[in-house]
Amino acid sequence: MSDMGNVKDFRQTPEPGVASGVPVVAFDFDGTLTIRDSFTSFLRWRAGPGGWALGLVKMAPAVAAYARDRDRGRIKAASVKEFLKGVSRAELEAEAERFADQVWSEFMRPDALKVWNDWGKRGAHRVIVTASPDTTVAPFARRLGAEGLIGTHLAFDSDDRITGGFDTPNCRGEEKMRRLRAAYGPDLHLTAAYGDTSGDTEMIAAADEKGFRVFTGRP
Repeated sequence: MSDMGNVKDFRQTPEPGVASGVPVVAFDFDGTLTIRDSFTSFLRWRAGPGGWALGLVKMAPAVAAYARDRDRGRIKAASVKEFLKGVSRAELEAEAERFADQVWSEFMRPDALKVWNDWGKRGAHRVIVTASPDTTVAPFARRLGAEGLIGTHLAFDSDDRITGGFDTPNCRGEEKMRRLRAAYGPDLHLTAAYGDTSGDTEMIAAADEKGFRVFTGRP
C-alpha cells in the first residue's frame, strides 16, 4: 500500500509525486489538528464505558510494561489486540466514519483548521502524518480535503480482519520523515510542518516554517 493517498479513498494509489513548485505542508493529527488523541478516543467510544473499563483491566500488564520502557508502539499494539482483534476492515472503516461524524464539531481545533484551509487556498499539498492508524484517521482526512495521509498501518489477515498489531513501525519521530521520503522522494522539501510532541521533532526540523504547539484553540 502506498503512503500517497487521494481525497476519496486513501487506500487507492494516485499518480506519484507532487508537481514542481507545489508546497508540501505536513500536519501531525492528534493534539495538533485535534484537541486530544483520536485513536484512544475512538477505542473508548467503540468499546463503551463498560467495555473500556474491562479492557483497561486486561491491559494492566501492558500498562505496567509501558511505565518501565515507555514504548509507545508496544502499548498501542496491546490496545489494538485488546479492543480490535478480529474486527473486519469493512466494519472498522464504517465505525471510523461514524466516529468522525459524531465528534468532529467538538474535536477539531479552529485555529488549526484556519491554517489548514489557508494552505489549501494557496495550493499546497497538505499531508497528515500521524502515529494513529491511517484507517481510523482517513474519515477526518477526507473531510478535511487532505491531499495525503501517512499513518501507522494496522495488520490484517487473509480474511481482512485485524490480527491484533501493526505491519509498520509506529509512525512517530524519525519514522515520520522516513515515511514522508518514501512517499514523496528522498529530496522532499517541506515548506511547513506542524506538531505538538517530541514525536514531531524531526518533521518540524526538516521544514522551512516550523510550527511547534502553535495551535491552542478549542471548539
